[in-house]
Amino acid sequence: MAEFCGDIRASYIEEETIFKTKMIRLCIIVLVFVLGISGLFLSGYMLHLLISIGIVIIGAIGLNIITGSTGLISFGHGAFIGVGAYTAAILSDRLGIPFILSLFLSGLAASWVGMIFGLPSLRIKGLYLLMATLAAQVIINFLMLNWRSLTKGAYGYAVPPASIFGYKFDSEVKYYYLVFILVLFFTFFASNIIRSRYGRAFVAIRDHDVAANLIGVNLFKYKTIAYAVGSFYAGIAGALMAHYQRVVSPEHFPLWLSIEYLAMVIVGGLGSIMGSIYGAIFITLIPEFLRTLLEVHMVKFIPSVKVAGAFPQIREILFGLIIVLFLIFEPHGLAEIHRRVKKYFKLWPFNY
Repeated sequence: MAEFCGDIRASYIEEETIFKTKMIRLCIIVLVFVLGISGLFLSGYMLHLLISIGIVIIGAIGLNIITGSTGLISFGHGAFIGVGAYTAAILSDRLGIPFILSLFLSGLAASWVGMIFGLPSLRIKGLYLLMATLAAQVIINFLMLNWRSLTKGAYGYAVPPASIFGYKFDSEVKYYYLVFILVLFFTFFASNIIRSRYGRAFVAIRDHDVAANLIGVNLFKYKTIAYAVGSFYAGIAGALMAHYQRVVSPEHFPLWLSIEYLAMVIVGGLGSIMGSIYGAIFITLIPEFLRTLLEVHMVKFIPSVKVAGAFPQIREILFGLIIVLFLIFEPHGLAEIHRRVKKYFKLWPFNY
């Protein structure tokens, strides 16, 4: 009865429950069921979009742990994704390590690299930390292109399809279900991290690191863990991207990729797992929506050659405009809009 009378919690465990009401649990079950059977009916293009969104969700959750939950800046997230992708490619192509093990090792490699470049966060903040993490992007991109004995330079790696116990995920449908299961697992895992004492320490550092240090929060430990966990997620996303695209090269991990991920967590909502999901969906679908708008509707008024040539510039302008508008009008992102809508319908049709 308490669910229908208000947001009442009798214990700390109830307060920290992920799905707080039966209605939310029912909606989640229905959503998972719908997404689970969608792979059997959707077209190849739609499956491609869902796979891309799933991979991006994992990477966005990792960045949100670093930036949203802990308040640290990471401008090299795209490079950490590249570390995971190259690790997966090297382990699979050169060493023949099974997919499950290479997936974990790819996350671990990105985690170590993230921790190394995250060490300056112990002494510097703000724009200085931004420049330090930007250096990670530049250095890692340089190594991808020039360390030819390891990365094969601009030629890149041809990556075999993912396989588990001999079963190959060599089609859109098969890979969709693999990514779908992994997204569920890593989203649930991240939600539990945020609810744990590590998550509470992250939030304390984000809100006021000096006060957190005074009450006993080890800044060195928890900042390092934040970068490690966030970069681990980036490595997992990179490995999944490598096995899906079947090729890895430096051009797949430019600075623009890091900007896109920052846009996802800003638009979706800093410090929110659901915000990461909303932001990943929004930023992934915007270019597709814009491409459809230009190629189907605007082509009647603008020659197709000009449309194709102007698309990259229009996309960059739109990305910048979206971030600015969200920072001005909705700084808490899509997650806050979802919270307000949910709050409205919780009391509907009453206005009190």
